[in-house]
Amino acid sequence: MATINDNYLKLKAGYLFPEIARRVNAFAEANPTAKIIRLGIGDVTEPLPEACRTAMINAVEEMGDRAKFKGYGPEQGYAWLREAIAKHDFQARGCEVDASEIFISDGSKCDTGNILDIFGKNNVIAVTDPVYPVYVDTNVMAGHTGDANEQGEYGGLVYLPVTAENNFTAEIPSQKVDLIYLCFPNNPTGAVASKEHLQAWVDYARAHGSIIFFDAAYEAFITDPAIPHSIYEIEGARDCAIEFRSFSKNAGFTGTRCALTVVPKTLTGKAADGSDVELWKLWNRRQSTKFNGVSYIVQRGAEAVYSEAGQQQTQALVRFYLENAQIIREQLTTAGLAVYGGVNAPYVWVKTPHGLSSWDFFDKLLQTCNVVGTPGSGFGAAGEGYFRISAFNSRDAVNEAMQRITQTFKA
Repeated sequence: MATINDNYLKLKAGYLFPEIARRVNAFAEANPTAKIIRLGIGDVTEPLPEACRTAMINAVEEMGDRAKFKGYGPEQGYAWLREAIAKHDFQARGCEVDASEIFISDGSKCDTGNILDIFGKNNVIAVTDPVYPVYVDTNVMAGHTGDANEQGEYGGLVYLPVTAENNFTAEIPSQKVDLIYLCFPNNPTGAVASKEHLQAWVDYARAHGSIIFFDAAYEAFITDPAIPHSIYEIEGARDCAIEFRSFSKNAGFTGTRCALTVVPKTLTGKAADGSDVELWKLWNRRQSTKFNGVSYIVQRGAEAVYSEAGQQQTQALVRFYLENAQIIREQLTTAGLAVYGGVNAPYVWVKTPHGLSSWDFFDKLLQTCNVVGTPGSGFGAAGEGYFRISAFNSRDAVNEAMQRITQTFKA
């Protein structure tokens, strides 16, 4: 009989968001007239920008013309999209990133898991706590961890707690770690990292031969000019960091699927014989073997983000969701709840009131207010006692949800 990958058996009973869906579906079946407002997963609600839609429509028409038809594209992505990204997202901010170092993919979630393909099994891995679950679960699946304890912490991982007590800023580890996951603006806490804080991480990584996996999926929501948008704004980062980005939130591509990963050609890792190996070559080989690229139509839509109209429209989308976050912050504060984040990020991190656990608060919001959020404990042990509320929804839905919550919790 065929055997399985036993590492999957180490995973907790269900991935966070399917468990949320299970509870919401059960409630909806039992309460068919309830008008449920979902502020849980980070899925967008507003239409794709017109510039992107127009570009995609034109690309579809091209696919109907034998002379313009496109079949398999480059696994790394079309050069015109990579060049636009390099120019607007990196070089415009003073980052030394070449178009050839950019790889187009169908999601930064996918890439943060797939990147493990090119790294060995004996690396010491550090994650912040709370953490985006994909970072942990993909390492479990790959056999990089031991079993989970009662708090859900996996043996073999170095957890770096981030809470209100340390201003949601992870301390540099005292021991040597090899792979470091950082996400800023942070999912789930909404915290951001100063240039000084990122410089400390880069200095640590360079001193210890570590690699930083820098998830910048929410960089478009940074409004503070002092906050870096890219790890490559930090001196020395090209020698120690891989960056992940996405079109999902700034351009509404959650269902359209387009993202990118930057692997500098100066970045190296160690082979078993002690020699240095260029990680760019390994990732290029991995993508060429396991990935057939993002569709031509979608890449044309992503390219349109960098047009004058596309920039105006995507910036308007970001402002819309940030205004939602401001409403959430203000209304929850009025209700007497302690809130964090939601300023340079689309997530508001809430301290659960009255000593309620994260899941108890989830159930109370669902049953009393018919509002769905995300329990902090689903992001790690340090997330217990917190709750994430997403700003990704319509204005009417956000206003209605906040009215329900303030009526329930306001003293």
